[in-house]
Amino acid sequence: MTCLKRIPHKISRAFVLGVQFFIVLKQFWTIKRQPCPRFTVAWKDRSLHLRDATAVTGYDRHYLFHTAWACRILSEIRPVQHVDVGSALYFASSVSAFVPTTFIDIRPADLSLSGLISQSGTLMQLPFPTESLESLSCMHVVEHVGLGRYGDPLDYDGDIKSTRELTRVVAVGGSLLYVVPIGGQPRIQFNAHRIYTYEQVLALFLEMDLAEFALIPDDGAEEGLIRHANPNLAAQQRYGCGCFHFIKRRSNQ
Repeated sequence: MTCLKRIPHKISRAFVLGVQFFIVLKQFWTIKRQPCPRFTVAWKDRSLHLRDATAVTGYDRHYLFHTAWACRILSEIRPVQHVDVGSALYFASSVSAFVPTTFIDIRPADLSLSGLISQSGTLMQLPFPTESLESLSCMHVVEHVGLGRYGDPLDYDGDIKSTRELTRVVAVGGSLLYVVPIGGQPRIQFNAHRIYTYEQVLALFLEMDLAEFALIPDDGAEEGLIRHANPNLAAQQRYGCGCFHFIKRRSNQ
């Protein structure tokens, strides 16, 4: 019965793709037959894209808004240098335009760009002295640690060990931009990621003060990024995105 229910959907998708292919084929011949051509047009050189003619531009809500949030924070605090651990490489490369940035990953990026240094490192043992970093980010990373998705060893508490290491290297008074999935029910969606509650995240950073909590809600068509969000909203999410700006306090406080 389940297979029978899926057949109409598969047929409809195939029909739509067939129509799109027919449209693109007609467009190809229109372009090819242009008089006084400036370019060669050959079917063997085709690179067909059948799903890009959309009414609006699509995007990944989590990755667009959390990196936008982090860029705004850094533009406000203006650190002398910034270190990013494993976040979106597009974020690190963009930030390096106005803040010298070091990108750390177990799979370092082989690139050359002014203002950006890429080097190998692991969240379990960051290559920095204790309390040495003025500005640090680790966004949409820790929820994966220890689940084996990226070839790392299985470790149920890998996220806890990672956050301890992040806390260790941040200087007193320094900033940490930390982003993880957030919701009302803590759970592991194996082997993709963990989803945390707001309270769980705060409990991971007892040596830090929360300067800002921002939220990318499940359904945020009207307001994709909520800065200085009400923490109660976090519990209403199933797969929201929590953005935390922490500042490390003095140990004797």
